[in-house]
This record gives sequence, C-alpha cells and structure tokens, in this order.
Amino acid sequence: MGKTFIFLGILIFCAHLFSAIFSKRRVPDVLFLVGIGILIGPVLGWVTPDMIGGIGSIFASVTLVFILVDSGLDMHIDDLRRYWSGMLQVTFFSFIITMAVTSVLAHYLAMIEWRTSILLGSMVAGTGAAIVIPMVKQMKVSDKTRTVLSLESALSAVLCIVVAWALMEGFKMGRIRFEFIVGNVLASFFMALLLGVVGGMVWSGSLQRVRRLQNSMFLTPAFVFVIYGIAEALGYSGAIAALAFGIVLGNASYFEFSFLRMVLRKRPPRMLSLESGEKGFFKEMVFILKTFFFVYIGISIPFTDGVALLYGLVIAAAIFVARMILIFIVGQNNTPTDRWIVSIMMPKGLASAVLASIPRQINIAAGYDIIPHAERIECIVYSIIFFSIVLCSALVLLSRKYIINTDYHPELNQQEVYDYE
Repeated sequence: MGKTFIFLGILIFCAHLFSAIFSKRRVPDVLFLVGIGILIGPVLGWVTPDMIGGIGSIFASVTLVFILVDSGLDMHIDDLRRYWSGMLQVTFFSFIITMAVTSVLAHYLAMIEWRTSILLGSMVAGTGAAIVIPMVKQMKVSDKTRTVLSLESALSAVLCIVVAWALMEGFKMGRIRFEFIVGNVLASFFMALLLGVVGGMVWSGSLQRVRRLQNSMFLTPAFVFVIYGIAEALGYSGAIAALAFGIVLGNASYFEFSFLRMVLRKRPPRMLSLESGEKGFFKEMVFILKTFFFVYIGISIPFTDGVALLYGLVIAAAIFVARMILIFIVGQNNTPTDRWIVSIMMPKGLASAVLASIPRQINIAAGYDIIPHAERIECIVYSIIFFSIVLCSALVLLSRKYIINTDYHPELNQQEVYDYE
C-alpha cells in the first residue's frame, strides 16, 4: 500500500514536469503519461485492466465530465454562433471519411466482413474529447481553432456511440434501419443539449444561495454528475449535456431571459457564472484526472496481438491522411497553422475504448457469435487508439519545428480566419 501512495505522489510531480516540458519544448505530456501506463501495465504487469475492473470506465467518465465542463466554461456564445456551421462541416465530413477509410481497410487488410468492418469504423470515427481538449488548451492556437476542435470532439463522440449502438442492434435484429440511426442521433444530441442548458440555468440561478453553504465547492461537480447521469439513463449523450452545462455557466448573462419574469411573475434569481476560484478548482481537477486517465489508457492497451497492432498503425496513419485532405479542401480560407492543427487532432479516446468491448460482451451474453470477429475488433480499436495518440503527439512535436511559430501574438490571433464554409 505504501508503494502505491509513493507512486501516485511521484506521478503527480511528474505530470507537472511533463506539462512544463510541453509548454516549453512542445513535447506532449500525453506521450509520457501513456508510456508510464504501458510500462506498469503490459510491460511489467504491475497493473492489469482486470485489476481495475469497472472502476476504470467510471473513472474515465468522471474525467470526461470535468474536461467538458471546463471546456464549456472557456467558450463564448459569440464564438459558438460564428463557428457553429463550420464545426458541423468538419465533424460530419470527418466522421464519414474516417468511418469509410477504416471500414475499407478493416475489410481488405484484416479480412473482416463488411458489416463488422463498418461497425469497427463507426467506433473510431470520432475524436477523443478527453485527449483533444487538454492538448489544444496547452497549445498556442486561436480561440476559433480551440472552439471548433472542442465542439467536434464532443459531437463526434455522440455520433460514434449512437451509430455503433444502432449497428449492433442491427446485428441482433438481422437488419440495419438507417432511419432509426438518424432519429437516435438527433434525439440524443438535442435532448441532451436541452437537459444541459436547463440544468445550467437552474444551477446558475441557485449559485447565490449555494455559496452560503459550507464546503460548497464540490456541489457544482455533484450537480453536473446528476445531469450527466440523467442524460445517460434516458439514452441521451451525457457528454453533450455536460458541455452545454459548462457553456451556460460560462455565459450566464446570455441566459437571463426577460420572459422568465413573465412566467414567474416576479424578478427571477440572478444568474451567476463561476468565480475564479471555482474555475480554478475545475482546472486543478482536470489536470489530476487527465493525468491518471492517460496512464489508464496505457494500461488498457493490449499488446498480445501483434497483427492487430500493425492493422491499427496502418489505419491510424490512413485516418490522418484522409483528415488532412479533408481539411485542406474545406478549410482553404484558413491559415496553414490552423489547417495543420485541425488535421492532426484526430486521436481516439473514451467512446472508442468503451464501444470496443461491447461486441464481445454481446456474444458472451448470447452464447454464440452474433457479431463476428468481436475479439479482433477490440484489439484493433485499442491499437488505433494507441497509435492515433502517438501519431498526434508526434505531429504536435514536429509542428513546433517546422510549421507552428511558437511566438504567440494575441493581436494576430484575433485576425485569423476560421470559417469552413
């Protein structure tokens, strides 16, 4: 037990060191943290995914909630209105192209049947918010780039989960209903958005009273967990709900609608944003949680199937090339730096990891292989996650030397164009 606490303390110190290295040398801290996870997991065998069990997925979800709320707090409504259409273009086309490239390679390279290949493609078609958002925040990019990438990672996770679930239900029923997929995507997004906005407004209006309570700092995360849990329990996207909640708290003045006075027939409670100390608490929690999250990813990567690792490497590289071509086409009016950053921010994350294990669980519950190649799917998806993170991190490091000017000028940042229209 004592050694465990020593390791945890050293890990937190190392995380601060890695973050400083990222800030000065642009060597992503993600590489170091995932490497530590690989070392204590697959290499030395000190920790295995079985030891962590179900706690791992819960911990990953908690990390995602904090990251999304923190990201929402830093977003501005004006930026969202300006770049919403561009973000939808990037998200939709990137999802389709990534899914298509992965499906084709899985079919012809790994010799997996078409239906299963398409399912595999849907699992990795999005980007990982728990990876993209912290990395982008540490990089010297425009607010526009940061906003588009953050929103894309949250929305693409919804698409991954809903489309993959619908395809797996299609395996069970013997046919795939595309109208069912589209309906679920729209319902999951808009209902989660509504739940997050309403929850954020309620909490923002209650903050004045909540702050009178002792030890109230943890009450905001607790309320977010309730909103996230309700969304997930209803079959909607908890990630979108958490992001919307953060956006409302970060832009409380925009949500003080005059019609509330008509409905309530009295002056509504003043809507407040989080104070600097409360925002600082979220950022500290994000730092600690994402440190352990990346180590957890390293522990969870299976290195038992060398062929699956090779497939994952090829697919991750192909995804990057396809995304780079896409961004070059739809983002011709943007600066080369912005196009490059958006191109390389394609790492896969929590949603892909969770979805990868479900086909095997479905087969075990049924007693026969409803979904063919379930174990191979899991290995390939984890391999894609690993290599997409490594490739993204390596390209960020390469960008420092060849592409990105490390001298950051806020006045130039305001002049950069980021319209994918």
